[in-house]
Amino acid sequence: MAEAVSGNDRAAALEPDEEAVLAANQALYEALENGDLEAVESIWLGPGEADDKGGVFCVHPGWPALVGRAQVTRSYMLIMANTEYIQFFLTDVEVDVHGDVALVTCTENILSGGEPEEEGELGPLVGGKVVSTNVFRRTPDGWKLWSHHGSPVLTSGDDEDDEED
Repeated sequence: MAEAVSGNDRAAALEPDEEAVLAANQALYEALENGDLEAVESIWLGPGEADDKGGVFCVHPGWPALVGRAQVTRSYMLIMANTEYIQFFLTDVEVDVHGDVALVTCTENILSGGEPEEEGELGPLVGGKVVSTNVFRRTPDGWKLWSHHGSPVLTSGDDEDDEED
């Protein structure tokens, strides 16, 4: 007969998984900062590791949903090719493990460099704040990213303009 597991024991059992998921999440942002596309690709589920038809999914602010490794990889290549540097400061990081699936939510405070556009305004990949949701799956090789969804955070001035009209 199986022993009952108390809430404290269950939480303690999840801690190594949570730490491993957080390490995988951090590895994604470090690979982006280093412009290491090979490392970025290795963090995502590989061919045949996802049991759905599309494989992996990614939504970056202002872009259509990307499905499959080729589209996702291409988006990261574009991001890294169009910034001189990129840094992520993650805040409000939460992880929730459900068996072989883990959900990480966080705020990405992004510092990135790039050339100003013709009118002198900064381009779309230059700085910002994004709330992201990263879904990881447990594989024999560790936790791998299955889905990334980023949503821009509105600045305080965006809402004030609408209220005055």
